[in-house]
Amino acid sequence: MGDLLAVTRDLMAVPSPSRSEAALADLVERALRACPWLDVERVGDNVIARTACGHSQRLVLAGHLDTVPPIGNEAPRLEGDTLWGVGASDMKGGLAVMLELATTVREPTVDVTWCFYAREEIGRADSGLLELWQQRPDLLAGDAAILGEPTSALVEAGCQGTMRVRITVRGVRAHTARPFTGRNAIHRLAPLLQRVAGWPGREVVLDGCTYAEQLQVVGIEGGVASNVVPDEATVTLNHRYAPDRDAAQAGAFLLHLLQGSWDAESGDTWEVLDTGDGAPPSLDHPLLRALVEKSGAAPRAKVGWTDVASFWEPTSDPATRSSLTTRTSGCRRRSSSGRTTPCSP
Repeated sequence: MGDLLAVTRDLMAVPSPSRSEAALADLVERALRACPWLDVERVGDNVIARTACGHSQRLVLAGHLDTVPPIGNEAPRLEGDTLWGVGASDMKGGLAVMLELATTVREPTVDVTWCFYAREEIGRADSGLLELWQQRPDLLAGDAAILGEPTSALVEAGCQGTMRVRITVRGVRAHTARPFTGRNAIHRLAPLLQRVAGWPGREVVLDGCTYAEQLQVVGIEGGVASNVVPDEATVTLNHRYAPDRDAAQAGAFLLHLLQGSWDAESGDTWEVLDTGDGAPPSLDHPLLRALVEKSGAAPRAKVGWTDVASFWEPTSDPATRSSLTTRTSGCRRRSSSGRTTPCSP
């Protein structure tokens, strides 16, 4: 494989924006199939290679092939020991490390599954990892999983959940010269905005990792004309919740926090636009505990949502529910309950 920085540059030279990963998947597949100690399978533009040494434990290492669209930085540029260009950090550097290890370590101390998957940078419904869980969950079975997202070589464990909620409040239209004949829907948002802005936050410590929950207004819509009292206004909230809660619990918290700031009897509505549960750190798992020890630094929480949650959530296939899995942007372990343990370096 040669110098890792040069390999990263070569991987970056193969464009792979989301939904256009085929050429890079071809390159990765060729490199892996050249190694007789690996069993290689391809599902769409997802490439999976596995060792079969007969060890009692299996580690899954996963990384996505795609990048965000380039903005004039599609050509990689190497200046000394600094590499510039789309995907340098997220995550062709990680892919270079994965390829180096997969193609040089013939007899790892645990069996290893190398998962190079497509379409991570876009909507989760399009994820290549989800495609694998649906079509070939057996390929992802393992005792722990590590996701190679960039974390400055620190272990970032688990991940937080995310929820978007849209609240629409009603009013009565009127002329601004006689606003007392109507009811201003935008003004009605004021108590709700004050509740959100005044929320002190919540911190949860799990396995020594502090998850700091967040709640932000990310959009406001309303208004009819410059001389009209508006009869409708909408606010969109984004809530990042710690992995000790699921979506139902996070939603119940928001309803309690905002109680009285909106009124269903007045025609106000509450709509959950999307949710994605997080994953706990599970650093008690021996493979993950060893990872933390070898990193030489204290683990920290992954406060964003990542695909570690895709490893943690139960699968629909009962045949895979006896396995475990974990990840590095969050790790996770899949157990008899159908879950996988989260972590992330």
